[in-house]
Amino acid sequence: MISTMKFRIAVSALALASVPLAPAVVAKPSSAAAGPERSFTPDDLFKLQGVTDPQISPDGSKIVYVRSSADIMIDKVEPSLWLVDVSTGEQRPLVAGPGAHMSPRWSPDGKRIAYVSSDGSSAPQLYVLWLASGASVNVTDLPDSPGALAWSPDGRQIAYTMRVPGEGEKLGSQPETRPEGAQWAEPLQVIDRVTYRFDGAGYLEPGFDHIFVVPADGGAPRQVTFGKFDDGGPLSWTADARRIVFSANRHEDWERDINNSEVYSVDIASGAIRALTTRQGPDGGALVSPDGKHIAYLGYDDVNRSYENSDLYVMNADGSGVRLLTPKLDRSIDALEWAGNNSLYVQYDDEAQTRVARVGLDGSIKPVVSGLTPGGHYDRPYTGGSFSVSKGGRIAYTAGTTSHPADLWVSNGGSGRKLTDLNGTWMADKAMAPVRKLAVTAPDGRPIDAWLVTPPGLQPGQRAPLILEIHGGPNTAYAPVFATDYQLYAAHGYAVLYTNPRGSTSYGEEFANLIDRAYPGTDYDDLMAAVDAAVADGVADPDNLFVTGGSGGGVLTAWIVGKTDRFKAAATQKPVINWISEALTMDSTPFTSRYWFDKKPWEDPMAYWKRSPLSLVGNVKTPTLVVVGSDDYRTPVSESEQYYAALQIRGVPTAMVKVPGASHGGIAARPSQSAAKASAILAWFDKYRTGAKPASE
Repeated sequence: MISTMKFRIAVSALALASVPLAPAVVAKPSSAAAGPERSFTPDDLFKLQGVTDPQISPDGSKIVYVRSSADIMIDKVEPSLWLVDVSTGEQRPLVAGPGAHMSPRWSPDGKRIAYVSSDGSSAPQLYVLWLASGASVNVTDLPDSPGALAWSPDGRQIAYTMRVPGEGEKLGSQPETRPEGAQWAEPLQVIDRVTYRFDGAGYLEPGFDHIFVVPADGGAPRQVTFGKFDDGGPLSWTADARRIVFSANRHEDWERDINNSEVYSVDIASGAIRALTTRQGPDGGALVSPDGKHIAYLGYDDVNRSYENSDLYVMNADGSGVRLLTPKLDRSIDALEWAGNNSLYVQYDDEAQTRVARVGLDGSIKPVVSGLTPGGHYDRPYTGGSFSVSKGGRIAYTAGTTSHPADLWVSNGGSGRKLTDLNGTWMADKAMAPVRKLAVTAPDGRPIDAWLVTPPGLQPGQRAPLILEIHGGPNTAYAPVFATDYQLYAAHGYAVLYTNPRGSTSYGEEFANLIDRAYPGTDYDDLMAAVDAAVADGVADPDNLFVTGGSGGGVLTAWIVGKTDRFKAAATQKPVINWISEALTMDSTPFTSRYWFDKKPWEDPMAYWKRSPLSLVGNVKTPTLVVVGSDDYRTPVSESEQYYAALQIRGVPTAMVKVPGASHGGIAARPSQSAAKASAILAWFDKYRTGAKPASE
């Protein structure tokens, strides 16, 4: 919500993950057994490689990018750094080997690259690599990982953020009579922060994120910001290298007023901090123009709606003369970069496509690149991607297709040119599931974007069991891009339907806020209309309909089975079941009651209950699997356990799957667990599927 190979599985579900994945519809030639495996299989998750964080050199001649590859021996995706020559397309490894190597950033003269690296046995450190010699130097020895790297304009210093440990609240003490060598229990843990745990990070240690600078040639780092606040990136130097611009929420009530960050500048010499923005709402992503005259940043006025577009602003370096540059762009901007002093390049989602546009200081907007896709987290097809731009306006970006993960592309503002083909060789022999647009009209006449994934080899007029898969958020969006879950489902003989119902982003504020204070609600009607369209299309078997989704999609899955019996089985993944308990146990507790409801849970409990899937559990007859990461702090494990218990009490067929060690955002981060989760869901659906069964049965 808000928009990361063993399972610990409930006893009643022990057999689920053991059902093998096998195609039910794909027609294989008789010689298939003697040749390569044509279907997309769980083992293929270990072969996938993707491009993330492409950083183009200042002169546009080279690109360094992060290549994500799975290590089958440790069941993790490990990043390495690769360098590509733009003119020839030749690439070579820059920093590779065991561990994680990431966050490459070019020096202003294009002769050095700063990056963060770890061999896995100690905290990641900041390194600088000299391209001419290939020499790499460790310039820090830090207790924690550095982030938000930024070179000073003269190339002499590098700024970064790092967590500074602090002292937690202490209440009382243990007895003082502890004998030498005695094995006593751990001291009491005292929690006094509003947000005391966070998804993917676990329970937070005392301390705060602050800004440091270190000589680029090595030497002792110096802390620049202090106080009981978290200071964040990106970090951007002024042209005279005397100040750094950053974002933080340094207001007195920052722990509860969580969405009220400002843009600040800090004087490197004195440490004096000045707020450059003052409105109620999140301002951040600030970058100083190369000549130091302007600061561009993103933000919006916070009026407690569930969704707002993030707009592009520019102001003078002293914070005066604030101007909204994109008043007519009804889309949310996710990232920005300067190219020269008079134009900016911005990334945004537009009708399920991720684009880059050039924005002039006069407010002119010209799209230059489209079709960006994420280079990691392949399980589901979310919008996204990343880009960077050279001084002259050459763009490096990530893009893929429905059948291939993201590769590295480059563009001068026209047609893009593909520079890598990381998965081309092995995927060329795979029968990938085709994806096509499906026309859907909601009951109120609104068009709804939807896509249909069909099993490879499905013949015209042949129907297949259908899985409706629902995105999270709920204020996010799916796109026609590569998704491993869908390829595994299709290889097993299922068609997959995915949609952007009302509430999805990339269609403007009005569309996204149709579910403001009304989620789940009429988005249910959009989803049912999409299922009806898939049946009418001739692909979906109306007698074999299934439904699943994660996070916000898990909410809607549980809501759907409480409203209709048309689905043969369901799998609700990491859902919210009871909005009252979620609001008080999620990682960022001030969020739900402020942005999704008008009152606190104790002030209007019925408003929370009426929108809770648990309120409909008395209607549920559909066999429903519950899936959650054991370390999920966004939609806590207790939400899934409540639903599982309620279904068991009612006698509805159910089972619960826990993914050990997995957070909310990381439930599919490890390849074996991603594959096993998909396998468990398919096995659950196969139990209730009628008619033709997979060949494995």
